[in-house]
Amino acid sequence: MFQRILVPTDGSDITAKAIATAIQLAKSLNAQLYTIGVKEPFPYSAISEMQPTPPQEFFDAQERIAATHVRQVVDDAAAQGLQCQSHTVEALHPWEAIIDHAKRNQCDLVVMASHGRRGVSALLLGSETQKVLTHCTVPILIVR
Repeated sequence: MFQRILVPTDGSDITAKAIATAIQLAKSLNAQLYTIGVKEPFPYSAISEMQPTPPQEFFDAQERIAATHVRQVVDDAAAQGLQCQSHTVEALHPWEAIIDHAKRNQCDLVVMASHGRRGVSALLLGSETQKVLTHCTVPILIVR
């Protein structure tokens, strides 16, 4: 069935449910597990020299945050006797990074959390999960 499963993480509580589901599914199918944490790019602007945080400090903080999130997935998988390959990437649009990572690693399933946006906020703000659903060509399992 599924041989390579990708689970993106942002460290949120609802993502923890998706991670647990991905780990159990990967374990039951004897599949390879991958995780990705997406870092925000530095918000350059015409007045970037007035930014309160220097670019390198911002990059370092983003890497620490993303690395902590993917490390948690690796640790959770290891506790279940499963190996997990982790990566952090910088991207303006996390949904694009998730899809690219799935393609690059030949993943045949992406397990994601639904952040539960409803109504006008979902319409106006959009959702990374919704964008992955719309643009990805591999199956997506949404965990609520």
